[in-house]
Amino acid sequence: MMKNNLLVVFFSLFTFHVIAQQEEGSLQPSGQSSEETTVPDSLAKAPIQDYKIISHENDTTFVDTSLTIQKDYRFNYLRKDNFELLPFNNTGQPYTKLSYNPEFDQITPDFGAQARHFHFFEVEDISYYRVPTPLTELYFKTVPEQGQQLDAFFTVNTSDNFNFSVAYNGVRALGKYQHYLTSTGIFRTTANYHTANKKYQLRSHFITHNLTNEENGGLTDQALAQYIAEEEEFEDRSLLDVRFENAENTLHGKRFYLEHEYFLTNPLTDSLNSLSVGHVFNYNYKKYTYNQAQAVPDVFGESFESSGLKDQVRLEEVYNEANVTFKNNILGKLVAKAGYEHFNYGYNSVYVLENDQVITNKLTGGVVSIGGEYQKNIGGFNLDAEASLNLAGEFSGNYLKATASYALDEDNQIEFGLNQSSKVPNYNFLLYQSDYLNYNWQNNYDNVNSQNLHFRLDSEKLFDAEFNLTQIQNYTFFGLAEEINQVKPFQYSDQVRYYKVKAEREFNLGVFGMHHTLMYQNVVNGAEVLKLPDFVTRNSFYYNDHWFDKALYLQTGFTFKYFSPYEINGYDPVLAEFYVQQEQELGGYPILDFFFNGKVRQTRVFFKLENLNSLITGNNNFAAPRYPYTDFLVRFGLVWNFFI
Repeated sequence: MMKNNLLVVFFSLFTFHVIAQQEEGSLQPSGQSSEETTVPDSLAKAPIQDYKIISHENDTTFVDTSLTIQKDYRFNYLRKDNFELLPFNNTGQPYTKLSYNPEFDQITPDFGAQARHFHFFEVEDISYYRVPTPLTELYFKTVPEQGQQLDAFFTVNTSDNFNFSVAYNGVRALGKYQHYLTSTGIFRTTANYHTANKKYQLRSHFITHNLTNEENGGLTDQALAQYIAEEEEFEDRSLLDVRFENAENTLHGKRFYLEHEYFLTNPLTDSLNSLSVGHVFNYNYKKYTYNQAQAVPDVFGESFESSGLKDQVRLEEVYNEANVTFKNNILGKLVAKAGYEHFNYGYNSVYVLENDQVITNKLTGGVVSIGGEYQKNIGGFNLDAEASLNLAGEFSGNYLKATASYALDEDNQIEFGLNQSSKVPNYNFLLYQSDYLNYNWQNNYDNVNSQNLHFRLDSEKLFDAEFNLTQIQNYTFFGLAEEINQVKPFQYSDQVRYYKVKAEREFNLGVFGMHHTLMYQNVVNGAEVLKLPDFVTRNSFYYNDHWFDKALYLQTGFTFKYFSPYEINGYDPVLAEFYVQQEQELGGYPILDFFFNGKVRQTRVFFKLENLNSLITGNNNFAAPRYPYTDFLVRFGLVWNFFI
């Protein structure tokens, strides 16, 4: 039945292609990739390269409708390559991190509830657009049980000077286990404007998030034993008991962002020198809520309330920045900036504990910062540096990022650099309140200080590789307090040292190809608080070719993934955070997927059999303690671009 349905889908797309070809003419190739990106001949005056995507850092690419193995890797809930992540059982649930990638460009704390932020669009995740004709992209993918994923996007230039885009990302998935529903709603819109002489330029976006998950606490002790033993009657996962069925957590967010710049020189006529002044405004609001109908003291300890539990915390940030940019063909690009951020984090009431300890309800104040950027090409080396420092305010902090890249030839490029940062731990380490007694604390932690050295090689003939060496002082984490066996925040007194080596290469021999990614990492110091697998690998073997007189481009094969066993972090649904545990070593199991993908014109169709090996070996594996890994699944979806 599945095979017949798949053939119907491809036949329908092929028929649509033939009709469209008769109406619109031949296809125009872009020549960018092995599987060519094309647009209709009726748009010959608007080649695909004119459909531009502009990142927050002003890096410009264009719409890519090709079908490659990398597109298969990115066809998921996050729409990113998740090689260094291990998904939970249901779409929209958290991911276990298989690697550690600290941020080095922040000088104020993050909000918290980090397990809910995998699909949260930050400022740097928003792109802007410039298109000659209206562009639409539709993404659809099935979910494990009763629901679907959808990401709909539209952008248009109303004039040569103004572009806007609008998009909505929605997910609803019931899941195979009891009380495991997920619901995602993300609306985003962008605007990109410049005057005719380009002396004034503006970019802005507005985005809202509503990410809701039902929480069940994972399997009970008895259900764990039944799952591990692979008892036949419990292949229906809804029959396995979970620790509770009355809780959910929700992350709300909204942000308005504006950056605009005015050139004091003429950017159209003066290509050697330019001087501009700019302003950045960022309003950011987040709210995290944990609701539970009845308390479960055997899981989370005693509570203030026995029913109707509701933990709710808010963060409001307003940031203003003024900057001056000077560009010169001799000196390079110089940016000086000064900013002020006002923050308001907290709760509605003060808590007084039995020992008369007072847990305050607010952390408020402001931070004054200064910073700068520098870019220059010297002797073939592209230098890029950025720094920022908190001058005054409630939080101290600073960061420095410096990189240098060099093109050895047209096929080989190297990059190396260093990063350093010092910032206060996230807000939920500093202050947290809950209806559960053990989840109330107020801490005055030292800044987390991090240093990183990195090297990268991009080689068409050899492989792509990267090396990272990271050192952290005052590493802050959630762990289990021994006296109560409950999750608490901790700050590590010793240094954490960690290195990672990662390499990948794609090989092609006629219509056959393979892509290999290998990663080795080692926590040299602090392995008791930073838990990671030593080895992670992913290997794809596939066939790809044009069929039906090049009307269909077909890609099919297998992807094998494996990571070595280690003490996987546990998941805490009250905090929506992962915590360090030293009781269970999990992982060390293979994951084999079969994919059958095709492209007709600008439509890419994806069909996948996930965790195929579990049909033979069974599945009693875990994504985190008490949280089973995905069983065998049949998934289907597509990405469809419309060029009007």
